[in-house]
Parts: sequence; C-alpha cells; structure tokens
Amino acid sequence: MPERRRGAALEKALLDAAWEELTAGGYARFTMDAVVQRAGTSPPVLYRRWSDRDALVRAAITHVLERSRVEVPDTGSLREDVLTLLRTINATRVQLVTAMSAHLAGYHQATGAGLGDLLATGRENPADAIFDRAVDRGEIAPDRLSERVKSLPFDLLRHEILVTRAPAPDDVLEEIVDTIFLPLVR
Repeated sequence: MPERRRGAALEKALLDAAWEELTAGGYARFTMDAVVQRAGTSPPVLYRRWSDRDALVRAAITHVLERSRVEVPDTGSLREDVLTLLRTINATRVQLVTAMSAHLAGYHQATGAGLGDLLATGRENPADAIFDRAVDRGEIAPDRLSERVKSLPFDLLRHEILVTRAPAPDDVLEEIVDTIFLPLVR
C-alpha cells in the first residue's frame, strides 16, 4: 500500500497533477475529477483545498511559476542585467511560455481573466530589483518606468517565442534591449 501523503507533499502532488492535467488537455477539458484521478486521491481531499476548478487552475499556475523562478542578475548595468535575464528565460523557459499561452487561452475565454490577472499575487515583481538598481545608479529616470515599459522586453521575448516556437537568437535579444527598450528609459 502506498504511503499516505500529507501537508506540503500532498499539496505539491495535487498541484503537479493539476498542471499535468491542464497541459494535457487544456482548460476546456480540465476537471476536478481528472485531477483527482491523476493524483490518486479522493474528491474531498481536493475540494477541501480548492472549491472549484478556477481556484485550482490559479493555484497550479502559481505553483508552476514559483518553482520555475529565475534568479535576478546583478551585473552592475541595466543593459547587462536585462540581457542576462532575457537570456536565462530564453534558455530555460520556452516550453513553459508556450504551454502557458496555449493552455490559458481557454481559461481567458471562459473567465475573462488574463495572465496578468493570474499573476497578480500582491508580491513585487522580482525583476523590479533590476530597475530599482538602475535608478539608484542614475542609468534611467524613474518617471520613464511605467509597468508597461518595464514589462516590454519580456513581452517581446514571449512574443518571439510564441511566433517561432523556439528560443530567440541572441541578436534578437540584443535588438530588444538596445534598439527598443533602452531608448525608452533613457
């Protein structure tokens, strides 16, 4: 008989099963029953933690994003920090970016919630440290840093990944930073 999971181990198993179910069939096919089956547990175990599938989807996405966080670089320059972070995301997150976009389209259609709504957890964006340091060093003016401008290099990388279904070439990353992003903030 398998060992009974409890606490954090059980929650991780449930969230992993939910993510696997979401990526296997998309949001339209995502059901609480399918997650129960995949996790090898019972409905009450799942429903005690999440009252409905939308709450479980949000929790699974948060879980996946938490475990796939990348370290925010501190190279001493805004250009190199942003390029290093883009290169890390580009080298390690193509599959995650593609899966999130493909499987969350149905969620957006059904609920009207976008990825930004899912990611709004009340925590500060770790990449904000890059911009705070650049302001402190006098590299950029804080009044030029709207949320849209700060997200621009990452949004452009995500777009490139979704269009090509592959990591972006390094010259594309440099173009995003040097030709598009840096002129906006300086």
